[in-house]
Amino acid sequence: MNEQPHKNRASWSASWRFFLRRVIPPISETRRSEVRGQLSEASHPDFDFFLLVLLSSIIATLGLLVNSPAVIIGAMLVAPLMSPIIGLGLASIRGDDVLARNALASLLRGAALGVLISFLVTWVNTFMPFVDLQANNLPMEVMARTQPSPLDLAIALAGGLAAAFALAMPDISAALPGVAIATALMPPLSTIGIGLAFQRWDVAAGSLLLFVTNAITIAFASMLVFFVLGFTRRDVTKTGYLFGMPRSLVVSAIATGLMLAPLTYISVQFVHDAVAARAQSDQLDQMEQIIRQGVDDISGAELLEWSPSTEENVLKLEIVIRTTHTLLHSEAVSLRDAISLQLSEAGLVDADQEVQLVINQIIARLLDPEVPPTPTPTPTMTRTATPGPSPTFTKTPLPTATATPTATQTPLPSATPTATATATPTPTPYPGYMTYVNFPGMELRQVPGGPVIGYLRAGNMLTVLYGEEILNGMVWIEVMDEAGRIGWIPQIYVLTPTPTASSTPTPSATMPPATPTP
Repeated sequence: MNEQPHKNRASWSASWRFFLRRVIPPISETRRSEVRGQLSEASHPDFDFFLLVLLSSIIATLGLLVNSPAVIIGAMLVAPLMSPIIGLGLASIRGDDVLARNALASLLRGAALGVLISFLVTWVNTFMPFVDLQANNLPMEVMARTQPSPLDLAIALAGGLAAAFALAMPDISAALPGVAIATALMPPLSTIGIGLAFQRWDVAAGSLLLFVTNAITIAFASMLVFFVLGFTRRDVTKTGYLFGMPRSLVVSAIATGLMLAPLTYISVQFVHDAVAARAQSDQLDQMEQIIRQGVDDISGAELLEWSPSTEENVLKLEIVIRTTHTLLHSEAVSLRDAISLQLSEAGLVDADQEVQLVINQIIARLLDPEVPPTPTPTPTMTRTATPGPSPTFTKTPLPTATATPTATQTPLPSATPTATATATPTPTPYPGYMTYVNFPGMELRQVPGGPVIGYLRAGNMLTVLYGEEILNGMVWIEVMDEAGRIGWIPQIYVLTPTPTASSTPTPSATMPPATPTP
């Protein structure tokens, strides 16, 4: 009686294999040997393999940092990680220990090298001015590889089937580049390095889950294809069977199924977060509409921006409005009460929740270009000369000559030298021009060493003014350029003719000749 189920299972297996042989074209033993040799060579961790991993990791990391899908696709085509995974699938279905060991070593070392290179490239980029990234503002291409879903598993399954089948069939091997693009392996590894460099452990963990999902699913898909195409050993003692299938294939299928658990959880969590974010966004839109309506009820007021915050049981709303007049306290209270009432009616706040309103107002005057402003007379202080007492000349009597009995000859006074004022040179502006200067030109500064107000080029005519200062051992002079800008430049860059001091004649006082005294 126990032989009947066994015969049924054998009959079902034979019928299934006969169906597959009719649908799928047979693979010759020569072609199978070629595929095994090709995968053995591609799965060997040699210099060529690590060089391609190095280059593809650099390309993928830079593409992720600059948010360029085209560059990331180029990295997918260069990355050699697909061959070790398919080789691992073939080794598992055939029980080839050497191929399995080489393929696993290549995969682990290549993945570690890719993560390390990505980490170093991202870390070095933090010191460069080319791409300014922050840990809380990573590019979209990076964040897209941090939340894998069951759809990613389905993509990896289809890609693994296509890759193994295209590798086994010589006529369709041209499809391998497209498979490499569809089943991304290097970008998730580069995302792990980026997450570690920015200390974003959520980014690193999500991308690691995506890489492990792709690797396990592609290996299972390749095992399934190679089993159907007859790559299994005829001697089953090396692999063993379970449920009528090779034991390695069954184990790989179970591992692939287990990957659905975390992927499903992440997908559900992502959908939940998206729904919550959408609800919060709708709630904020309703709040803004209520606040804007309340502000519009105030004459000459306009809402510029607003921000909410919640502290315990208090909803604090801080708004910035532009008004043509200073708001009265009563207007602010009315605005707060109106907003609080409408928020409560819309169900956006609880009945016992307090609403606080902070108003920052900007006083502005509205100008219409079509209506000229009315001139307003402004009183001006004017100096007015006030007549005062005029000086009065007083006549002073001259001394009276006194007669002496004997006339005495009085010598004439000697001439007294008169001090003559010396001409004092008064500096006047004089012309000059700029000598050779480097691109973009000599900086014209507001003060010596101060802010730049313009640039001067070689040959520009200048007017050298009165100012001259010494700063850090360099002489600065005050100049005016042809555009009328007045600033300071170093004197060594200006060629000028020798300035000539202009003399201002000063009248000298001349004493009258002395009168002899009789």
